[in-house]
Amino acid sequence: MDIEQLRTYCLSKPKVTNSFPFDESTLVFKVLGKMFALVPLEKWERGLASINLKCDPEYAINLREAHESIVPGWHSNKKHWNTVYIHKADLKPEFIKQLIDHSYDMVIKGMTKKMRLELKS
Repeated sequence: MDIEQLRTYCLSKPKVTNSFPFDESTLVFKVLGKMFALVPLEKWERGLASINLKCDPEYAINLREAHESIVPGWHSNKKHWNTVYIHKADLKPEFIKQLIDHSYDMVIKGMTKKMRLELKS
């Protein structure tokens, strides 16, 4: 999965925007203003493609134990975020999409009922 495929996939989800709120090299994807994915572009340029994704705490531990390319979230709450190294061969694009979906769903789950209704409009 390259950066454009990742960007296109994230932006295909309802009410998603992308921006650079922290610096000019960290691409952030948000749903209704809530972050669900962070992409450090400088790492991509160096061949170390990764993405930080929100994750259920138990599932996060299971993923880290099963995949050496999934580690506690870099510069994030390590209980709720994973860093997924995409350049590693053990992660297929469809699995990465599932992890993005899970992150998006986790963020929506934490939203108010009013915000969730806004997703459907």
